[in-house]
Amino acid sequence: MRIVFAGTPEFAVPCLRAAANKAEVVAVYTQPDRPAGRGRGLTPSPVKREAVQRGIPVLQPENFRSAISKQALRALKPDLMVVVAYGLILPQSVLDIPLHGCWNVHASLLPRWRGAAPIQRAIEAGDTRSGVCLMQMEKGLDTGPVLLANDTDIGADETGGQLHDRLSELGAQVLADALGLLRATITLPPHPQPLQGVTYAHKIDKAEARLDWSQPATVLANKVRAFNPWPVAEAQLDGERIRIHGAVAIDEAHAAAPGSVLRAGRDGIDIACGEGALRIRVLQREGGKAIAAAAALNGNFLASRRDLRA
Repeated sequence: MRIVFAGTPEFAVPCLRAAANKAEVVAVYTQPDRPAGRGRGLTPSPVKREAVQRGIPVLQPENFRSAISKQALRALKPDLMVVVAYGLILPQSVLDIPLHGCWNVHASLLPRWRGAAPIQRAIEAGDTRSGVCLMQMEKGLDTGPVLLANDTDIGADETGGQLHDRLSELGAQVLADALGLLRATITLPPHPQPLQGVTYAHKIDKAEARLDWSQPATVLANKVRAFNPWPVAEAQLDGERIRIHGAVAIDEAHAAAPGSVLRAGRDGIDIACGEGALRIRVLQREGGKAIAAAAALNGNFLASRRDLRA
């Protein structure tokens, strides 16, 4: 079975390994190298690095609009194309090239959270369950029928990064199971997605990471979890901009203005919100590194609020 794999970020790497273990990956498509790091040098994607290490040919077209790019794919004579967080929209003329079409591994329980950032949006919305769907691709954005799926609970304190890593491995397992069935000539029945319950996971904008203390504490705690490790929630606290890496919502009635420090001690720093309070457990001051909130109090942080320390 000849497979062409298309993916770009770290999330797709376990799926590439699963595909290579189950079939012959004849080529890998990934996004062109992009500037990164302090030197802004061109950096290959995680999928490209994995492919090069395995000796798999790598192709990096800007898009699939040209006849040349489509002919290059056709020349590979793929039985199947597996797409995982590739970052390019594939036209129908490309989806029709492989014998069995194109499969997509998507990190949500479709039709909830179609789109670019399903992991972060699920946590931000307070979802308690997520999962992975293997979908037969069609022209619409994540609208194709589901072939296989697996779900999992979202931990109460689980961050976007932690759920990302778990779903990455879960996606690889779902893909491996499906490839095993395909090799055994067992047809995977397509299950059309329900028309109800469709939501879209729009791409994360860094501006969304700025916390508004007038919002409920539960909303802000979900944002802190969702945006860890990127772009990391940030807020103004006592006139200083900080980044918040860990926090929990406290169900507490108060009459304090949003953004006021209610108390600060070894358990963290409690900030008044529109409803309840947000207990900051891990923070990062400008120019510093992420540390426990209690450790930050040992210096001059919140020096004017010593009367509130517990």
